[in-house]
Amino acid sequence: MTSKERVRAALERRPVDRVPIFMWFHPQTSRGLAALLEIPQEYLGEAMGNDIVQTWVNNNYAMEGITHKSEGEGHVDWWGIRWVREGGFNQIRCAPLEHADRNDVLDYSFPWEHTDELLGNMEPLLQYSDAYFTGCDVSPCVFEMYWRLRGMEAAMMDLACDEPLAREMLARAARFAAHLAQAACDRFPLDWLWTGDDVAGQHGMLMSPALWRRLVRPQLQLVFDVGRRHGLPVAYHCCGSLRPIIDDLVEMGLSVLNPIQSNCPGMDPFELKREYGRDLAFMGGVDTQGLLPNATAAQVRRETEALIDGMTRDGGGFILAASHTVPPETPPENIFAMYEAAGLSREEIGDAAAGIRGRGGRPGDRSDAQGGAP
Repeated sequence: MTSKERVRAALERRPVDRVPIFMWFHPQTSRGLAALLEIPQEYLGEAMGNDIVQTWVNNNYAMEGITHKSEGEGHVDWWGIRWVREGGFNQIRCAPLEHADRNDVLDYSFPWEHTDELLGNMEPLLQYSDAYFTGCDVSPCVFEMYWRLRGMEAAMMDLACDEPLAREMLARAARFAAHLAQAACDRFPLDWLWTGDDVAGQHGMLMSPALWRRLVRPQLQLVFDVGRRHGLPVAYHCCGSLRPIIDDLVEMGLSVLNPIQSNCPGMDPFELKREYGRDLAFMGGVDTQGLLPNATAAQVRRETEALIDGMTRDGGGFILAASHTVPPETPPENIFAMYEAAGLSREEIGDAAAGIRGRGGRPGDRSDAQGGAP
């Protein structure tokens, strides 16, 4: 099966030759694996069997798509957010509306004039769209976009003390995400629309479910509706314990839920599969906090095999992925054990790497393109 056929079959609960894979690695993990396989880092996804290619066209591009060589280096994005590399990732150093008064917040304008440049991030993927399942990431869509602009504390205060302001700014964030989604669906041969809006933490929601339903859900629906109008599965990324709103997401037309942090309350993957498996497919579930960095390779293989078995008992509806980026403290043997459980041996990965070296690191089937990870 091609990667495109494999993912489509899994989402439609049809037989597959192996479970589809879409793995995200911490930058340090990616560098280490690439060095181990003796390939350029940009081809790691190809060697490691990723079945999905996608990239960012909204603000996650500024966070994940722009890389800096050294700690402390940074940039200011088109939203006015200053990012600085800390611990391998770009982190927000300055939110442009953090200390703004109400009028200045309302005067803020999203970077509509950069639509073409943002959508241009998709262009390199088009050469792979025949063989690989191709997505477009328009996250962050609503609340997460607003707090990046406003700062978390000020954004939460707006929700609590100035609901009209919060409602207006959340609506503007959603309109911009929906605009990018519409343009991407019109221009590119997409297989799904990837959305995201982190509204939960390790132990629960960042806001009450009632507040989320009142202020965030109607805006997120605008983005979902773009994908649904184009007949595309809609994928949604939210870290943490979002169990209280999964029913809402199903009602909204969600197709694929990611990343399934199994150590968060209410996020046991097997319970979610039993309750929502007829309506949702799932992507994720391999624990990056305890299992991958700390277990033995044998334990990782057993746990991953059990996860795949439990999440595919209805014939599919599952894409193997980690619950976050695979951290740099993960032993390589644990990573390869996870892949072996998915039906992709270390030898096969080595053969793919040899093929990449044999063509001098030039594109073959595809180069690596990852998006949607926090």
